[in-house]
Amino acid sequence: MPTTQTPLVPASSPARAVAGIVGSILVAAALTIIWIARLSVDRVLYVSGLGADGEPTARWFEAALLLLVAGGFSVAWAARGMRSTARLLAMWTPALSVAIASSLFLVASQVPCTTGCPLPVGDTFTWQDLIHTTVAVLAFALAAIAMLQTSFVKDRTALRTLSMIAGISTAVIAAAGGILSLLQFRTDIGSILELVATTVGMGWLAILGVATAHQQRVISSANDAVESTRTAISRPAARERALTGSLVTIGG
Repeated sequence: MPTTQTPLVPASSPARAVAGIVGSILVAAALTIIWIARLSVDRVLYVSGLGADGEPTARWFEAALLLLVAGGFSVAWAARGMRSTARLLAMWTPALSVAIASSLFLVASQVPCTTGCPLPVGDTFTWQDLIHTTVAVLAFALAAIAMLQTSFVKDRTALRTLSMIAGISTAVIAAAGGILSLLQFRTDIGSILELVATTVGMGWLAILGVATAHQQRVISSANDAVESTRTAISRPAARERALTGSLVTIGG
């Protein structure tokens, strides 16, 4: 008797769903702290300046970065296996980009810039500022790459569109703010641009965590449907086998 084939569905992982949600909550909490800290300051200040030596918001900023790190690692673990379909962006996964960016933010949290966050050039050069500035820039760059990688994943139309918009926006806005900082021109606008880029990047990461958790629920529902189909198919077959066995016994 021919058997009916049921579709193959990837295995779901409740742990990944939980990790995605927890990561999103941690990132959202970190972003909330950054905004509260920034609004408490009544002068021009870049985001990194919130954690500068001597700033009253330094401890809060460190806590926000640590929450971001924990949330980033959690979302990266939940989203592992997701890969871009674009050849160049598929060299490594978005999850790896997020994990490395989170590692760099961990360094930034423990090596804050000095008072005033001066550029690490000329008379204002310090290794502390150089390390902080370098890891922060690299972390932003990797976050933007992760967004672009996610914008080319398979089937996830809404997430792809959101990631493309977020990736381009973060790269352009952060670059504009960075240039104004380097030129020491309209730093008031530059600081706002950096805060906007930070908000977009962290907001995207939180959404990625929620989207990953939702995807795991979709997979779980699909698996339940497949299992129900298999059960429905197997019951008549089992009854037929039982009936056939009974007839054989009677005939024997």
